[in-house]
Amino acid sequence: MRKFDRILIVGGTHGNELTGAYLIRSGAFEHLTQFSFEVLTLLANPRAVAANLRYLGRDLNRSFERQRLDNDRFNNYEDQQAREIYQRFGPHSATPVDVIIDLHTTTANMGNTIILDEESSTGLQLAANLSIAEPSVKIYSTSTSGRQDALRTIAPLGICIEVGPVVPGILDAAAFAQTQALVLQVLADLDRANQGGLADLPESVTLYRYFSTIDYPRNQAGQPIAMIHPQLQLQNYQPLYPGDPIFIDFAGHVTAYMGPETVYPIFINEAAYYEKGIAFVLTQKQQVDCYDQ
Repeated sequence: MRKFDRILIVGGTHGNELTGAYLIRSGAFEHLTQFSFEVLTLLANPRAVAANLRYLGRDLNRSFERQRLDNDRFNNYEDQQAREIYQRFGPHSATPVDVIIDLHTTTANMGNTIILDEESSTGLQLAANLSIAEPSVKIYSTSTSGRQDALRTIAPLGICIEVGPVVPGILDAAAFAQTQALVLQVLADLDRANQGGLADLPESVTLYRYFSTIDYPRNQAGQPIAMIHPQLQLQNYQPLYPGDPIFIDFAGHVTAYMGPETVYPIFINEAAYYEKGIAFVLTQKQQVDCYDQ
């Protein structure tokens, strides 16, 4: 496992997700000198936080694709902020970071989720150790999604902590405490890794690997014409079988899932995903070796 010298904890990437923003503002992760690495913090989108909006011009967490970072024609506030963050903490900066821990909340009933963008041995071992320490944690892998534009991707190892359900624009004490505890556990595990490794880990870990997304049925104007079926609502990480109901329209007609295999939906009815054309994300439940990646 590689040596970690500098860790960046980020909150407020989405301005109306106040848990991460106020963990950073409160100084909860400042002056942590007990670890074998430097801990830095960042309020990523301060103007959006001040306005209590997810973003002002575009989603900051969709603004770190390298082609976009290198193109000055993209010059709205979030593009400028993305370039500044990359120039401060990216691989060619004066303070490059080894790990980014990005703090998020979701309106979906996701509980405590760790998102990994790559299934490296390091990431899987850290996630496995975290799921042992916090059995409620689920591990979601976006490695097959093709996404390369999230803030956390500018570091060699990116970890997203996603806690929900939380209503946008409010502070939730339980989510605040859960997120803080998860961050401190990740930092402790990174420190143990620096000291010689994580002991007594299982050889494999259960993760939910991105498979595809499903959008709402929509009319020609792009407006949803159906809702998440009550039988699916809140059922994140639960099996969805072919033939199970997924949508119900305003007249009561039901749409069933017609896929060929059992899948595990997440981010069900996430409020911020209506604009992105996502009613929920489908994943495949996998048992993955922690050491052979």
